[in-house]
Amino acid sequence: MERNYDVLIVGCGIIGAAVAFELSKYDLKVGVLEKGNDVSLGTTKANSAIIHAGYDPESGSLMAKLNVRGSELAAEICEKLDVPYKRNGAMVVAFNEDEEQTLKGLLTRGTVNGVKGLRILTGDEARMREKNLSKDVVAALFAPTSAIVSPWEYCLALAETAIRNGVELHLNTEVKNIEREDERWKVTTGEGEFFAPHIVNAAGVDAIAIHDMVAEPKYVSKPRRGEYFLLDKSEGSRTEHTVFQCPNEDGKGVLVTPTVHGNLLVGPNSSEVAWEDTANTTEGLNFVREKARKSIDSIMFNKSIRNFAGVRATTNHHDFIIEEAAPGFIDCAGICSPGLSAAPAIAEYVAGLMEKSGLSLERKENFIFERKRIRFNELSDEEKAELVKEKPAYGRVICRCETVTEGEIMACFDEPIPPVSIDGIKRRVGTGMGRCQGGFCGPRISELFVEDRGFDVKDVLQDRAGSEMFTGKTKEGR
Repeated sequence: MERNYDVLIVGCGIIGAAVAFELSKYDLKVGVLEKGNDVSLGTTKANSAIIHAGYDPESGSLMAKLNVRGSELAAEICEKLDVPYKRNGAMVVAFNEDEEQTLKGLLTRGTVNGVKGLRILTGDEARMREKNLSKDVVAALFAPTSAIVSPWEYCLALAETAIRNGVELHLNTEVKNIEREDERWKVTTGEGEFFAPHIVNAAGVDAIAIHDMVAEPKYVSKPRRGEYFLLDKSEGSRTEHTVFQCPNEDGKGVLVTPTVHGNLLVGPNSSEVAWEDTANTTEGLNFVREKARKSIDSIMFNKSIRNFAGVRATTNHHDFIIEEAAPGFIDCAGICSPGLSAAPAIAEYVAGLMEKSGLSLERKENFIFERKRIRFNELSDEEKAELVKEKPAYGRVICRCETVTEGEIMACFDEPIPPVSIDGIKRRVGTGMGRCQGGFCGPRISELFVEDRGFDVKDVLQDRAGSEMFTGKTKEGR
């Protein structure tokens, strides 16, 4: 049986999810093809988690236009879809006169781009806002509209809402080939063939390879790795704002920022790598540590609870690549920073391109734009007691570090995209994000997969396919 759609989206990171969410507002049959066993498994789950204000991109670029618009949309989307989000503001700090001139240039550029509230502070004014800021800071650009977000929850919320509005998600479905057949595209995957007259290529670091399946090569992929420190919540108040250093040829530089979960995030560096090489390196982490201490020298890196790295989908083109590469085939390639910030605006832009390409966009009357999650540790004592009385599973704490209950874990199994791995649960409810990094809750979550979801113990995964946790029993129980 042929599987036919009006639109197929390749990839379900933040861009694919945002496009699916946007198109689910219309009377269309939309399918999403994701090679992983979950959404947000690429760059989306391993980045700086910043909703940028929009002063950095070159004026007139797609990055500039879509960053500012996306930042505006993100606040409403996160509120409606119950995604952790905080508008904490950002500072770009300068250490000498040359960097002060860079700040003035960013101020001018940001003003042209439409960023609101930008102003330059003296070093003393900056330290009045951030008491731990280095005494060597002589000035700072203040951007009050910058925000922090939980990127994987943002992606998941968009994807879940799209599904609630009729979009069909196909996980573990890697695209092998795309070819033109009459007036439509035939997409061959490891799970069979799919057909649609319109395709959106949102494949992240694989986007150039997907493009080359349907059109002459035009761009070159140059993925870059960024390495990070995630510090304990005891360091989470080290800074209130996101603190950047002046941007350079490698990007926005090493930043120090609180996270929406109460930790401190420090990074990244920037090194060109082959595809999805997310290994941490001594050299890279030493670089991050040294640079970060230039901004805030009191950071206690011995409070680090995890290091990680993400790969950015950069290319030889210094802007987003969002264009029709072939009839009905829209590329979303080179979506590096500020891609997370721009995502909902990118989705709007893509929908407009598709309409020009012949896609009929008729609004639904019953579009669902709401989502609510129970976070037990955010409830009042009275609310907790009432919830446990009604649903006793919420009274059993599985993750002690983050106070996540069995009830929250079981609830996420009933959502439109149920988790299939320990890290999948982590991204949904926060288990394993504390000091012990899953040392306590991991075994119990594995038991839930076996006892409540019917998994064979040897099929319990840490994250992606192939990350099995167990090979078998070492001894029989009594």
